[in-house]
Amino acid sequence: MTDDRFGFGDNWRRFLDVLDDERIAEAERSLVEWLGEDAVRGKSFLDAGCGSGLFSLAAARLGAARVHSFDYDPASVACAEELRRRYPVPETAWTVERGDVLDAAYMSDLGTFDVAYSWGVLHHTGDMWSALERIEHAVAPGGRLFIAIYNDQGSTSRRWGVIKRTYNRLPAVLRPVFLTLVMGPRELRSLLMQTLRGRPQDYVRSWTRYKATRGMSRWHDLVDWVGGYPFEVAKPEEIFDFYRDRGFELLRMRTCGGGLGCNEFVLARAASVGGP
Repeated sequence: MTDDRFGFGDNWRRFLDVLDDERIAEAERSLVEWLGEDAVRGKSFLDAGCGSGLFSLAAARLGAARVHSFDYDPASVACAEELRRRYPVPETAWTVERGDVLDAAYMSDLGTFDVAYSWGVLHHTGDMWSALERIEHAVAPGGRLFIAIYNDQGSTSRRWGVIKRTYNRLPAVLRPVFLTLVMGPRELRSLLMQTLRGRPQDYVRSWTRYKATRGMSRWHDLVDWVGGYPFEVAKPEEIFDFYRDRGFELLRMRTCGGGLGCNEFVLARAASVGGP
């Protein structure tokens, strides 16, 4: 793996300091919104690249029979283990371990799951298309795959790749300064636009109410965005074609309208493969 890799787990560890019941409830709501009321209850749930472990916890609280969380970053694994300790869910068999979605043997040994979840992860592996293929094999017949992948903005995405690599090559003490230089003008522009519209409170709410976005924290997401490297992107149709050719049906998709951010997909594997 690249030496420029971002310390995702360190950022998630700081996120745990602000995690509360409201954020957990928002994560649960997000899973229900995208997968359906009963898509998780009584099912097996794979959280590939579990990060903080928030969505593993959400799945467990929604009644998943089995949750398996893994991450490449040991600090992320420690975060998920901490959440499992803080919020025990006795009726769910919840396992947490270090693993690599690019490791074909590891993924094969995991078997298959009713729901495979990997939001905003596979584009950070250093080999996104292999990761997309590996996660596909973890979806059981009739199961669902929920992923989010950075949108391909062409030259803009290439510039962000340079920014992200630069962030990780800087001494740790300079990274907050670099983040401010990168994101400060964008934040100021957003504030000015809302002020000119006579609604500066909308900008304030974009911070104070950010937890309604999947239970996340805007500050920690900004750090993740500027630092998140390796970094790959794909157009929505590329993801659709990739999984259609592998027998998946697109159930739901939300794009970022060609702009900055992730495109989200819920796909379903056929319940069975017909014979001749």
